[in-house]
Amino acid sequence: MDFFQITAIVITLSALFGYVNVRVLKLPNSIGLMIIAIVFTGLLFASTNFTDFFIVKARTLIQSIPFEQVLLDVMLAFLLFAGAMHTNFDQLRLQRWPVLVFSTVGVLVSTFLVGTIVYFVFAQIGLPTQYIYCLLFGSLISPTDPIAVLGILKKAGVPKILETKIVGESLFNDGVGVVVFITLFHIATGGQTPGHQHATHHPSAIERQERQERQSEPPHVVSAHANQFASAQVAEAHIDDEHTDDDHADEGDPGNDLRENHNHAQQGGTTFISVVKLFGVEVLGGVLLGLILGFGTFYLLRSIDEYEIEVMITLACVVGGSALAAGLHVSAPLAMVVAGLVVGNDTVRGTAMSQQTEMYVDKFWELMDIMLNAILFVLIGFEILILEVNQPLLIATGASILIVLACRFISLLLPVRFFAKKLDFVPHTTTIMTWGGLRGGISIALALMLPEECRSQFLTVTYGVVVFSIIIQGLTVGPMAKKLIGADRMEAQTADAH
Repeated sequence: MDFFQITAIVITLSALFGYVNVRVLKLPNSIGLMIIAIVFTGLLFASTNFTDFFIVKARTLIQSIPFEQVLLDVMLAFLLFAGAMHTNFDQLRLQRWPVLVFSTVGVLVSTFLVGTIVYFVFAQIGLPTQYIYCLLFGSLISPTDPIAVLGILKKAGVPKILETKIVGESLFNDGVGVVVFITLFHIATGGQTPGHQHATHHPSAIERQERQERQSEPPHVVSAHANQFASAQVAEAHIDDEHTDDDHADEGDPGNDLRENHNHAQQGGTTFISVVKLFGVEVLGGVLLGLILGFGTFYLLRSIDEYEIEVMITLACVVGGSALAAGLHVSAPLAMVVAGLVVGNDTVRGTAMSQQTEMYVDKFWELMDIMLNAILFVLIGFEILILEVNQPLLIATGASILIVLACRFISLLLPVRFFAKKLDFVPHTTTIMTWGGLRGGISIALALMLPEECRSQFLTVTYGVVVFSIIIQGLTVGPMAKKLIGADRMEAQTADAH
């Protein structure tokens, strides 16, 4: 299938599923669309009792879509810019310090906690994995997903003060989380990164056919770059085995895994300084680029009064800014968040946009947000077609859900207690932020970019955590907040925030 056919099918299914959700389920779009997509996929599996035609066609469609590239290189920039534009800047400015700590220290602490616990738990259930790969899983699952949070949390009735903390954290820790993932990938593969600025190359039809013929694992989207890295690692491991027979004796020691990865990183040109430089350039460069893009867009909007062109300027800010970030090797997600916050700031709006322009700009980005969200969550639902499922992986998935929630709670505990003395925090902030920290498509996209040795098992586990997060946590975070805080106090907090 060509690009137009694939796009036509995905958009048509998204529209039909959206219609069913509005008429029947009446759930938030993100949750309803994903549930319908999963149910639809279940019907496809059921149809194999009569014919394999539909499941084969569906798998062909999913294999034709490089999910990680579509999300990270195309959709994410639009969704982050739209979300940041409609975030309350004044509330975010008041909560800037806790948001900063949650999105940096919180992500790092959670990454290492999740990675370490998963390492030992997976070994106990018969899925031993190198420690560095467990850390990679921790890095991709620790950040909350701004797309899921923005699509669900704002309709959950959480007090605005608390909503700002969770939304603000998700906007920034997404970019930080991607950078942490790239940095750990850089260490694990001896100086390589998962494709050029997160872009991956989808396997050819021949490669997909060869993989299906092996029958060793279900077909799934694979990055050509990641395959090269994995092959290199296998070759190096084979050479190491020829030099020593003692490697397996230390297989269960995370410290030994770290030493091996450190030595491997040194041989591949990865040093502590290069890792720090990579992290610093990505994060600080992304923030700086976002400021330049935001104020540059503000200047252009202020100098004219023509709403059609002004809408195009905001679109150019996102498209051109993302391309520029890729060329400069800085974090495009962080750049888009900062640019969106600058352009959406009430002061900028009041001085740079007429009322008519502001209305058209808002409507354009609201429509873009709704349409891309619909497509994204339908694609997430369909990703179940490429998963490997067995009893150990199901146990690992259940354990990972509990581990991720526990580690998020721990990573938030100290920062919340510290800032609660200085800022206005609602009761049970840690518990609600833990349950309201939703994971989404970004985690799945990063899981698809993992080295081949660990991709299959962590993709399945990541998918399970994401589905639980969006459906179970997304549907219950509002009622939980009302029960813990009290309905009357929630209404008062919301009124005060306005």
